[in-house]
Amino acid sequence: MAEKLLEIKNLKQHFNVGRPNMVKAVDGISFDIYKGETLGLVGESGCGKSTTGRTIIRLYDATDGQVIFDGENVHGKKSAKALKAFNRKMQMIFQDPYASLNPRMTVADIIAEGIDIHGLAKTKKARMERVYELLETVGLNKEHANRYPHEFSGGQRQRIGIARALAVDPDFIIADEPISALDVSIQAQVVNLMKKLQREKGLTYLFIAHDLSMVKYISDRIGVMYFGKLVELAPADDLYNNPIHPYTQSLLSAIPLPDPESERTRQRRAYDPASHQYADNESLEMREITPGHFVYCSEKEFKEYQQQYTK
Repeated sequence: MAEKLLEIKNLKQHFNVGRPNMVKAVDGISFDIYKGETLGLVGESGCGKSTTGRTIIRLYDATDGQVIFDGENVHGKKSAKALKAFNRKMQMIFQDPYASLNPRMTVADIIAEGIDIHGLAKTKKARMERVYELLETVGLNKEHANRYPHEFSGGQRQRIGIARALAVDPDFIIADEPISALDVSIQAQVVNLMKKLQREKGLTYLFIAHDLSMVKYISDRIGVMYFGKLVELAPADDLYNNPIHPYTQSLLSAIPLPDPESERTRQRRAYDPASHQYADNESLEMREITPGHFVYCSEKEFKEYQQQYTK
């Protein structure tokens, strides 16, 4: 059994609490992430994927629930020193590589910001050597260190964002749609780079994305979110070959195929939440249909899904 690095227990993130326009962006989700794995998180826009990532890393204070990282409660009271140590272990790669980089800072200063904060380089020479090393790690040259973000392409800027995240030697990286703003060929380069770095450095990822085919390529397990709920969680191949929840089936049916003949005959499935017809007293929770494959359902649906799976 792999060792748990992160435990999410009944995590809730609500906005405008107590007002008529309250939004339940994340509404009681639970899952674990194991050391060295990549957990993909998918779902339509507005389902709560990015909010989940930002709450885990403490950019948002959780409304309720727990985030246990390496045995410690992320949202518990922490001293400044303990918070600083935590921030070093967990880093984030943001969706928009231009908006997340300070346009007034050189690439060297952007990458070295974490190094300076955590005192990881004793001399200016050691600081710059570390910056050069990180640039080469992500496929850039040391000549790029004195340039500014606007002088780079989107793919190069995202590589700078990755280098910045790696600068403090984190254990866990949340990649919040890191490829959605990039060209397709550049997307493949960035994902291959992330897989290479994971092998070399033993990193653990939470990979948030829209692109279902790319998520399958990089992820060991995949969670599907819908309206703030985690509706299905399974190993990547199992989820794609045997999707159980109707929403997951609808999502997968929307993946475009490169074959024109198959594309013409393919049947897309629409998801209607009203099709579940839950009674008021029914208990809805994540239930294990087969080992490692969990679906958010009622007891009645659980039995139906088990029968479908064994056919």
